[in-house]
This record gives sequence, C-alpha cells and structure tokens, in this order.
Amino acid sequence: MDLKINRIQHLRLPVTNLKASEAFYKKPGFAKVMASGFDYMGGQGAVAMTQRGEMILERYQIPEATLQEIRNRKDGHIEHIAFDVDSIEDAFTVLKNGAFSVVEDEPVLLPFWENGCKYFNVHGPEGERLELNQIL
Repeated sequence: MDLKINRIQHLRLPVTNLKASEAFYKKPGFAKVMASGFDYMGGQGAVAMTQRGEMILERYQIPEATLQEIRNRKDGHIEHIAFDVDSIEDAFTVLKNGAFSVVEDEPVLLPFWENGCKYFNVHGPEGERLELNQIL
C-alpha cells in the first residue's frame, strides 16, 4: 500500500500571547477557523487555527508557568509540519510497517474542528516532527 498525502495541512507555531498573535496574522488576511483548549502539564493551554485560502497556521499557547522555553528562543520555530491524509489508519499502517520512527502507539483523537481530528507523528532523520492528520 502506498502512502497518500494530499498536501501540507498546517504548520504549528508556539506563541507566548495568542491574542497578539491572532491580531498579527489577521493583518495579512488569516481568519480564525477553530479555537480550543487543551491540558498541558497540569495547566490549560489554548490553540487557534487561522486560515487564508488553503494555508492553515496552528498557533498554540501553553500555560504561563511553562512559557519560559518559548520566550528563550531567539528566532521562534515551527513546532511541526502536518500533512493532510484521507485515512489516518491507512497512513499509520504504512508508516509503522515501513520502519518509520512513529511516536504514538496509535492515532490520537482530538476534539478539534467540528467532528474532531486524528493524528500521529513520525520523526525525520534530523529529529524533525512530521504529523499525519485527518480532519473527521
């Protein structure tokens, strides 16, 4: 079975101020299309997806007590690149059987978007994280 990847689905960016980031990305035409909270190291994080055309940016903010890592970065960074797939189960099987370094034991369900999404990650040869994601 071949792995079918449709396109880059989104880029994930850590931010220290989600509201300021939203205002910044609104200027070049990105509109918020999804927002949610998530548990992070005993606190509550927040995530927002912004979209312009086919481009989606996922921006997330972790709780105040854990923000120092992000604040210490000099140039920021992309946390992961996510690829859109039609079948997360098929993609998982192909990559797991293909001896890729798969991070999760199985695809993870998140309550994002209208009906949720499922994802899993693999590590590339330089340690980069690549996410395979299916919006349900």
